[in-house]
Amino acid sequence: MISTTDQLGNTIQINFPPKRIVSLVPSQTELLFDLGLDEELVGITRFCIHPKEKVSTKEKIGGTKQFNIEKIKALQPDLIIGNKEENYAEGIAELQKRFPVWMSDIFTLDDAYKMMQDVASISNRKEEGDKIMEEIKSAFSLLPSVNRQLPTVAYFIWRKPYMVAAKNTFIHSMLEVFGVKNVFEDLARYPELSLDALSEHKPDFIFLSSEPYSFSEKHFDEFKAISPTSNIVGVDGEMFSWYGSRLRYTAEYFAVLRKNLGLK
Repeated sequence: MISTTDQLGNTIQINFPPKRIVSLVPSQTELLFDLGLDEELVGITRFCIHPKEKVSTKEKIGGTKQFNIEKIKALQPDLIIGNKEENYAEGIAELQKRFPVWMSDIFTLDDAYKMMQDVASISNRKEEGDKIMEEIKSAFSLLPSVNRQLPTVAYFIWRKPYMVAAKNTFIHSMLEVFGVKNVFEDLARYPELSLDALSEHKPDFIFLSSEPYSFSEKHFDEFKAISPTSNIVGVDGEMFSWYGSRLRYTAEYFAVLRKNLGLK
C-alpha cells in the first residue's frame, strides 16, 4: 500500500502497483495507454476514443457524467482515475465509499504536467511518464514567441445555447499559450452567451471547437452574420482541451494554425 494525495487534496491509499484501473476521463485514458498500462486498464467511458485500436477492447462503464456504478463495482478496480470538471460529484462520492479514487483538477499546462507525473508515479510508470512530459515540454519550447499586441478570440464550445470557454478553464490557459487574448476573460468558466454580447465584442477570431459540440464549416455563415468583422475558424477541440499525453501533438498543431491564420 502507498499513500498519495490527489489534485483536490484528497489522501488515498492505493495497492501498489495497481492491477485493475478504471478511467473516467478520455484524455487520462489515453495517457494510461501511453504509459503502457494496457493490461491494467479494465474500464473506460464510452467517450474514450484514443487510441482507437485499444479502447474498443475495454469494458465501457457509461459516460463521464453518467457512469454506471454497478458496472464499475463488478470490475473491482483497485484504482479509479477521474477529474473534477469532467465527472459528477455525486457519482465520485459514491465510488469513494468503496474504491481509491484519484482526482485531477486542471487549469494550466503546469497542472497537466503534475497530473501526468502523479498518475505515472502511482501506476508504477514513472520512467515512461518522464519521457512523455519531456517530449511535450520540448515541443512547446519550440513554439515561436508572440507579439505583445495579441489578437482577440471567442472560443465556442456549444450552440443553442451558445457557450464559450472563459477564464478559470484549461482552454483559456491554452489560448494564452497559443498566443491570443480571450475576449471573454472577464467571465468565468463556460458562460452562456447572448448574440448581442458577441456582436458588441467583435473579436478578431471566432474559434468553433470540434468538441463537445461538433461545430463545422456549415456553422460559419451563422457566426459571420453575428460578427461580420471576425475571422471564423474551425479548430480541433482536442488540441485545446485534452490535458493528457495528447499534448504531444498540440504544439505542432498550434504552430501550423498560427501560420495558417497569419499570426507572427
